[in-house]
Amino acid sequence: MMKLAAFCIALLCAFQSTFAANPQCLNLPGKDGPGKGKNVVLVGAANEYNPELALPLLAHILSERHGFNCTVCFSLDKSGEFDTNVNDNIPGLEALDNADLLIILCRFQRIPDEQMKHVVDYLEAGKPVIGLRTATHSFDFPGNSKTSYAKYTWTSKEPGFEGGFGRVVLGETWITHHAPNGSTSTRALIVKSTVESPILRGIGDGEIWASTGVYGIRLPLPESCTTLLLGQVLDGPHPTDKPKEGKLNEPMMPVAWSKTYSVVEGKTGRAFTTTMGSGADLEKSEALRRLLVNAAYWATGLEDKIPAKADVDLVPNVKTMKKGLKPADIQP
Repeated sequence: MMKLAAFCIALLCAFQSTFAANPQCLNLPGKDGPGKGKNVVLVGAANEYNPELALPLLAHILSERHGFNCTVCFSLDKSGEFDTNVNDNIPGLEALDNADLLIILCRFQRIPDEQMKHVVDYLEAGKPVIGLRTATHSFDFPGNSKTSYAKYTWTSKEPGFEGGFGRVVLGETWITHHAPNGSTSTRALIVKSTVESPILRGIGDGEIWASTGVYGIRLPLPESCTTLLLGQVLDGPHPTDKPKEGKLNEPMMPVAWSKTYSVVEGKTGRAFTTTMGSGADLEKSEALRRLLVNAAYWATGLEDKIPAKADVDLVPNVKTMKKGLKPADIQP
């Protein structure tokens, strides 16, 4: 009996060493699936595009349908409650110390060094990253900031690190709105030369639709990037709207690409970026959810296990974050 108890304790400790629940985060242990044993940290801190909806929806799919352990970190106020207007506090980022994948939907954050260090340590190790929508301008450290990580700001001019986290890690920083939100939306068209990419498995041409407008980027993307999807601007806010005539589709902007990144010489990592990915986008577009699930497999080296058509049905009765709630309030 004592040996059995010791074994159970050792097993529990081994599990906790790779997936430690944090009361300041949403914690979702993985069920059965190819991602079993892989730790995904999803970081949502933006006052636009509803990461408080997008990331819990995605995390539940990854954990329940595909086996990934998921930890979701949010912007919290001093009382520990969620607040989209907080841009200097994302508790729980120490989960990155044991993470196999970072999924980020942040905007203009200026978190303290003790939190930012976990992000930078993760990137310097060359671990994989998935960036959604405003992730291209995740960090905003003004010129008078005392941070040690100023070069990660979206406007960085540091030689060799121009454009900061967005440009160096994800492939682009914030440039412009190419097409306006609300009066336009986005249909994603597959770049023919990448149709066999595992990230696009089970996704038809034009099947992905996003309620948000296309972001503008500088063309061409860096040589380290492979464009997978182009954003066709639609003349209206519905997936059935026709393509908008004129210069907004001449040429079409990339809206999803893969990349190899490096912030420390000799350490390289995989990155996948899409300028789609708002809460509404994920809620409404099955194909977009499939793109992100496929990207999670690819980023963690599981591309050979990507299903022919990954199960991305929304998990029923998911609680999402709202102002005034604490992460424990949405724990299943």
